[in-house]
Amino acid sequence: MRVRSRFPLFTALFALLIGLLLAPQATAGDTMSPTAAGTFRNPLNPGPDPFATYANGEYHLTTTQGDSIKMWSSPSLSTLLAADPVTVWTDSDPSRNQHIWAAEFYRFDGRWYMYYTADDGVDEHHRLYVLESEGDDPTGPYHFKAKLAPPNHLDDFAIDPGILQHGGRLYLAYSGINEYHHNGLNIAPMSNPWTVSGNAVAIDGDGGCPEVREGPEFLYRNGRTWMTYSTCDTGKPDYQVWLMSLPEGADPLVPGNWIQHDGPVFARNDAVGVYGPGHHAFFQSPDGTEDWIIYHAKTTTDFTYTNRTTRAQKIGWNADGSPDLGTPLALGATQDLPSGDPGSGTYWINDDGRSSGDGTVTYEGTWNSGSGCATQCFWGDDHWSEQAGNAATFTFTGTRIALLSVEDTGNGIAAISVDGGPEQRVDFHGPIRTGETLQYLSPRLPHGEHTLRIRVTGERNPDSGAAFVSVDRAEVYTD
Repeated sequence: MRVRSRFPLFTALFALLIGLLLAPQATAGDTMSPTAAGTFRNPLNPGPDPFATYANGEYHLTTTQGDSIKMWSSPSLSTLLAADPVTVWTDSDPSRNQHIWAAEFYRFDGRWYMYYTADDGVDEHHRLYVLESEGDDPTGPYHFKAKLAPPNHLDDFAIDPGILQHGGRLYLAYSGINEYHHNGLNIAPMSNPWTVSGNAVAIDGDGGCPEVREGPEFLYRNGRTWMTYSTCDTGKPDYQVWLMSLPEGADPLVPGNWIQHDGPVFARNDAVGVYGPGHHAFFQSPDGTEDWIIYHAKTTTDFTYTNRTTRAQKIGWNADGSPDLGTPLALGATQDLPSGDPGSGTYWINDDGRSSGDGTVTYEGTWNSGSGCATQCFWGDDHWSEQAGNAATFTFTGTRIALLSVEDTGNGIAAISVDGGPEQRVDFHGPIRTGETLQYLSPRLPHGEHTLRIRVTGERNPDSGAAFVSVDRAEVYTD
């Protein structure tokens, strides 16, 4: 329930002076500077099941879209949320053109190979497939190359393909039927990037729950291969990451060679409102000196497959040589960009008027404000109103603006306009309450001063209990 109290004027003025030091959502790794150069904030994408790599001078990101494979590319991590997607694959074959999930792409011998899972509309019919690029560009174009199926699982349920590179050979790792789980860890040999050349073996990974072992991903460091994987149902807030390792020179097709790490290595962080972190991948900074994890997580403890958003943060390495994935940071926490990332001068504007750049927000009418949304909001506060005609106007200098705020069961429809232009209706309602949801991304604009106006219409869809509109964070892009 919201705390419906007026935000006192003296408190607002006080926050303008010292809020950058005392904000409740500040976390380790936050860097709040007036220019915000060299920093970014999550989310990077509103979709789940992310995979990313840095190549040809840009980050390239895929997330699950369902009916296609889309890729977002940007020279800086800070502008991925504002990047325009390229559809790199759709399929007319009815046996594999639905429920397209969890694409991953790897470069071998000057070509890119896109691995993914798809079905005919029936979840149990999910199978694994691979595409091949026409040239040396991760955005394609691609053509269909092959179905991937080990001989001992020729027509069995399979999802989440990933590629293990070990001892100069390739292996297909995936989640599918085995003697331990319906969604269990499997590894099969490959003779080339599109051909499975032998039976899959099952790996019995621990997980702290009886459900799934999925999304295997690999790191190579300190004489070992490290396999991380996600466990528990991804709809749960307890979805989490576990770890196994393989010594250098050991055969990955011998299950006993895999050494289990005790306990999860990346899990929910209730203190900052991060739940269900997992289905991750790893990428390196542009200069190759840092390792990063990209993953999805939620801002709600409800059991749901929706509202999983893509986030990234830097990882480290422990004294024993194992990866230190750290603790999931608050959604919206300001982080330093990866080493070698050119940055873009992005900045934020908070609903109470604080900004890390050249931005302000003003209100027309009487708005409620306060900190009742806690970790679900940027800096722990927001404004909200259901009075038709009330409005909030962000004034910013840049080329694009993203509006992130609470989506709730009692939210209604806002009318949003840029620079006094035509209004666009945006529904802020959601079946469950989530925070820092991407509500609106403006068109690209000429660099300069612009306005974004959010007007309360008093309207709501039939499923909503009220017509509130929430104002929380604006993310501004200056390039």
